[in-house]
Amino acid sequence: MQAEIAGFALGLSLILAIGSQNAFVLRQGLRREHVLAVVLVCALSDAALITFGVTGFGALAERVPGLERVMRYGGAAFLIWYGARSFLTAWRGGEVLEAGAGAGSLRRAVLTCLALTWLNPHVYLDTVVLLGSVSSQYGDRLGFGLGAVSASFVFFFCLGYGARLLAPLFRRELSWRVLDAGIGVVMWVIAARLLTG
Repeated sequence: MQAEIAGFALGLSLILAIGSQNAFVLRQGLRREHVLAVVLVCALSDAALITFGVTGFGALAERVPGLERVMRYGGAAFLIWYGARSFLTAWRGGEVLEAGAGAGSLRRAVLTCLALTWLNPHVYLDTVVLLGSVSSQYGDRLGFGLGAVSASFVFFFCLGYGARLLAPLFRRELSWRVLDAGIGVVMWVIAARLLTG
């Protein structure tokens, strides 16, 4: 169960950062436009990438001596940088979310969502490289991967369908600061575990 919880926690902390994909899902949820299609595209895409990272990276790490160590330290460095960036964003503040214009048709919403997911280089670093390398620290890689996939499904469904409830909260700058600070803490805790594990 420890691997599943760790996978869930890391998967959730990586996905919590409000980037273009999450902002799009949130906006679609606020407008109540094609929410099911959008959250399914995001969650299934993450599931595919996480599965590849956990299974493919493990096989690659067995064939290339020292790769796991390089990826572990590289992943820790990335998490430290990402956490520092989150703390800096929290300190600076200034973010709020407005619903804005929706995507329009279902086709356009799905294509926009696919582009925001698959054309984002950070998604590969997060799901394939980082989650793949961290999963190698656990004897139960499958459990770790299932935890991370579960986090993705929980997050996207909550974000898409809970957007109306979150709208008043995320119109306040303080909410974004608290979210970013929390992300920073989680990233640094996981980095410390990678470095001491």
